[in-house]
Amino acid sequence: MGRTGRTDGTGAVEKDPEEAMGWTRGLSRISCGPDTREPTASPERLGPPPSGFTLLPWLLMGLGALSNIFQDRTTDPVIGGAGLLAFNSLYIYVAFRSFDEERRRSVSTLVALGLMAVLTCGLALAYGGGWLLFFPLLGLAAGAALRGRRLGRWGWSLAVLAGAVAGFKDGWNGISIAYGTFLSTMVTAAILSLSDAVRQLRVAREELATRAVAEERMRFSRDLHDLLGHTLSVIVVKSEAARRLAPRDLDAALVQVGDIESVGRQALTEVREAVTGYREGSLGTELDRARSALTAADVEPVVRRTGPPLPPQTEALLGWVVREAVTNVVRHSGASRCEIAVSGGEGRVRLAVTDNGTGAGGASSGPGTGLTGLTERLTMAGGSLTAGVLAGGGFSVTAELPMRG
Repeated sequence: MGRTGRTDGTGAVEKDPEEAMGWTRGLSRISCGPDTREPTASPERLGPPPSGFTLLPWLLMGLGALSNIFQDRTTDPVIGGAGLLAFNSLYIYVAFRSFDEERRRSVSTLVALGLMAVLTCGLALAYGGGWLLFFPLLGLAAGAALRGRRLGRWGWSLAVLAGAVAGFKDGWNGISIAYGTFLSTMVTAAILSLSDAVRQLRVAREELATRAVAEERMRFSRDLHDLLGHTLSVIVVKSEAARRLAPRDLDAALVQVGDIESVGRQALTEVREAVTGYREGSLGTELDRARSALTAADVEPVVRRTGPPLPPQTEALLGWVVREAVTNVVRHSGASRCEIAVSGGEGRVRLAVTDNGTGAGGASSGPGTGLTGLTERLTMAGGSLTAGVLAGGGFSVTAELPMRG
C-alpha cells in the first residue's frame, strides 16, 4: 500500500517528507547553464547560402550559338567565338559578385554589366537567331546584380533594348525576346531577394530565441535569489531565537520551531511556482512576513499603508522589494527599528523601507545581486529603485511604480 500524507490542524494534507526531499533533489539538478540534454527534434538548418553557381546552369541557353559556330552557320566564327567567350566570362564574373552585397554595388560590377549589354547588342545585331537568347541571360545577370529600388527601371530598360534589337533583326519575334528578358530580370531579383529575406528572418528568429532563453534564465535566477535568500535568512533568525528561548521558555521556542516549519513549507511551494513561472506575490502577505521576521530578529517593525488597492502586478513587484529590503535589514543592518511605508496616489505608488542601523542594509560592499535584480524588474515595469545610506544613519530602499495593471 502506498504512503498517505499526514494532515495538520487545519485539515490540509501535508506532503510526505521523503516526497518533498525527492522533489528538492530534482530541483537541485536544475542548472542555469547550457542545456546538455539531447534535443527532442533536430534544429532547423539554414544550409549554405546561394552563390554564383546558382546562375551558371543558365549558360546552357548559349548552346545554340555555340552550335552555329561549330556548324559553320556563323560568319566570322573566330569573332563569334571570341564574343561568346567574352560574354560567358563577363556573365560568370557578374554572377559570383552578385551574391556579395558590397561587391554587387561596386563600380566594377556595373561596368561589367554595361560591357555585357554592349556585347549582347553587337552579337545579336551581327548574327541574330540563337544569339538573341543572350538578352534573357543578360536579364538574369542584371536581376542578380541590380536588386533594389531601381530594379523596375532597369528591367524595363533592358526589355525595351532587347525588344528593339531583336525586332530589328527578327521582326515580331522581338516581342518574345523582350518579354523573356523582362521576366528573367524581375523573377531572378525577386527569388534572390526573397531568399535573402528568409535567411535574415531565420537568423533573427534564432537570435530572439536565444535572447528569450537568456532572459528566462535571468528571471529564474532572480526569483530563486529573492525567494531563498529571504526564506533562509528568516529560518536562521528564528532558529537562533529558538536556541536562545529553549533553556528558559520551551513553549516560546516551540512556537519559533513551528514558524520555521511553516516558512520552509511555504518556501517549497513558492520555489515550485517560481520554477513554472506562475508565482504572483501579495504585498499584504509580504508585509505580514516582514513583521514576523523583524520581530524574531529583535527589530521593531513599523508598517504604514495608505492609498487605493493596487493591481496584482504592482503588488507582486512591491512584494519583492519588501522581501529583499527586510532580508537585508535582518542580515546586515544591526538595526533596532525598521519602518515600511506604502503610499499611493496620482497614478503612482511609493514604497520606502528605512532602518536605523549601521547603514549596511544593502549589503556590506555596494549593491548586491538582490537590489540589482529588483532594479531591473522595476525598470522594465516603468518604475525605479533607489537605495543608499541616510545622512543621519541607517539605510533606505525606495521603490516607485505606476499604478496600472
